[in-house]
Amino acid sequence: MNLIGIAGTNGSGKDTLGEILAKNYNFLFISVTDILRDELRRRGLPLSRKYSRELSAEWRRESGLGVLIDRALEIFEKQADKYRGLAIASLRNPGEADRIHELGGKVIWLDALPKIRFERIQINREGRGAHRAADDNLTFVQFIADEKAEMHPSGDEATLNMSAVRQKSDIFIDNNSKVVESFLKTIEKSLIL
Repeated sequence: MNLIGIAGTNGSGKDTLGEILAKNYNFLFISVTDILRDELRRRGLPLSRKYSRELSAEWRRESGLGVLIDRALEIFEKQADKYRGLAIASLRNPGEADRIHELGGKVIWLDALPKIRFERIQINREGRGAHRAADDNLTFVQFIADEKAEMHPSGDEATLNMSAVRQKSDIFIDNNSKVVESFLKTIEKSLIL
């Protein structure tokens, strides 16, 4: 199985990369954020970053740091014969990167300049639907503050620590382009699929 874990800063293009891998390379793309949102809906909780962070930490404490990767893998295994591989986004805990590596996969880290990422989120907010609008309707200062909170360890290994995920990544892609075709060329150069 070809396995790719996708990590990176907010607005860096994680979902776009997953969608490209699905469309152009026949990967099943699963966003762990969607898995978390489904559970939040089931529990009747707001679909916010705060509740997603709390739920993901709860699951990691209960079932191990790679639990979100394992849940995505369960979904994939039910239909593995239809796909060339599995792309999983958004890795936000180093245990998720470790689990991708244990399974023989690679972790890709995406990044872009903060202003570019913020503009992308604002532009794409309308097309994403109501489930993302509240989280994406931030000022630039709030956007940066959220990112700082998610990048650094809190002292609890079950919480988010995206800087540690970055350190465990295998491939690094700067996605400062505003043109998807340019991003696609960068992906094709960076990945051998």
